[in-house]
Amino acid sequence: MEQSKIDRLNELAHKAKTPQGLMPEEKAERESLRAEYIAEWHRAVEDTLDRVYIVDDNGQEHKLKKK
Repeated sequence: MEQSKIDRLNELAHKAKTPQGLMPEEKAERESLRAEYIAEWHRAVEDTLDRVYIVDDNGQEHKLKKK
């Protein structure tokens, strides 16, 4: 995710905490940015876990399996 989008998401999060809150358009934008951020986070975690191996007591490496 681009840094500008992360910055915008943070701006909206801070504005949501103010007494004025967010306009409906801003709420929709925030939800869209959140969904994009979470999807990218999930991809990054899956990529990392795809490179993880577990070593058993015999020294054998086993790749993690998806559940």
